[in-house]
Amino acid sequence: MHTKAGRRSHPRNSFVRRRRALIITLCAVIALSALAVVLVAHYFFPTRGDIPIKVTIEEGDSAANIAEKLHREGVITSAGIFRALAWIQGKQGKFKPGIYTFFTGMRYGEVFDMLEAGPQNRVRLTLPEGLTVSQTARRVEEAMGLSAEEFRRTAAEGGYDCPFIPPENAGNLEGFLFPKTYEFQPETRAREVVETLLAQFRAETSALDWERTRVLGITPYQAVIVASLIEREVVLDAERPLVAAVVYNRLRKDMLLQIDATVQYALPEWKEALTYEDLKVPSPYNTYLNKGLPPAPICSPGLASIKAALEPAEVDYLFYVATGDGSHFFTADYNEFLRVKKEVQGK
Repeated sequence: MHTKAGRRSHPRNSFVRRRRALIITLCAVIALSALAVVLVAHYFFPTRGDIPIKVTIEEGDSAANIAEKLHREGVITSAGIFRALAWIQGKQGKFKPGIYTFFTGMRYGEVFDMLEAGPQNRVRLTLPEGLTVSQTARRVEEAMGLSAEEFRRTAAEGGYDCPFIPPENAGNLEGFLFPKTYEFQPETRAREVVETLLAQFRAETSALDWERTRVLGITPYQAVIVASLIEREVVLDAERPLVAAVVYNRLRKDMLLQIDATVQYALPEWKEALTYEDLKVPSPYNTYLNKGLPPAPICSPGLASIKAALEPAEVDYLFYVATGDGSHFFTADYNEFLRVKKEVQGK
């Protein structure tokens, strides 16, 4: 009797199956790799559009909120990837609010850089030292398009955080609109501009020793008045403490300050040279007629002038005269002052 032997797999069939499995695996790997390349290209190297898109990032917007806004407008390809990359790179909380101009299909790194740098369509406002509120208003109008009249009216509204200003001068911000270069959004309103300048004053002067005013026998507000006089009288930083000393020395001796800059402030417009008639202009700011300090600052002083007002030089000078080269001659002797003044005017 013959029995049927079990079938054995032919070696060639086994090789074919293995080869087929290998081919299928390779095809799957290639397909997945191709898909990965497509996805990476789509999500990380998208096609950038040419039409600008305005996106507003609000104060307090989280990375998730920002991601949704950008994805909705087509700026980025995935809100999830944006959030993940922001978290991995520690960029959460570093994005600045404002109105941005993006394009569709931007890369994540480029978007991150823009959000960290802040809006590029900001308006630059430069306020040099020594400007009055009215002059500041004109600068704001030129740079930002805000009406100068609106700015002056807003500055006089009161209700600002400025503790140095006494109640009777609450509507007069002269002296406190700090000189500096600022950047604003184009649509910034006048009150926000005013509040920013006042906040800068507080920030710049917070570290100063305002207790020095007690030693000097004045209030912090009066120190700003003195600083404003220094700002309009002096060009050289080295002379600021000297002019401060002259002011305090004359106040202690109950002398008229006789500072030309206060007369200029009292006049309707700035003049290249004052006349004797100008010195008689009836105004509480005219220190040729009224003893003591003016009732308020006459301009916005810079930090150097404020420091000088708090730390005057220890000298006995009572007089100074411009020498014509930007510097001044200082003395405690009236006759010497007259002599030098005559020499300078005779040049």
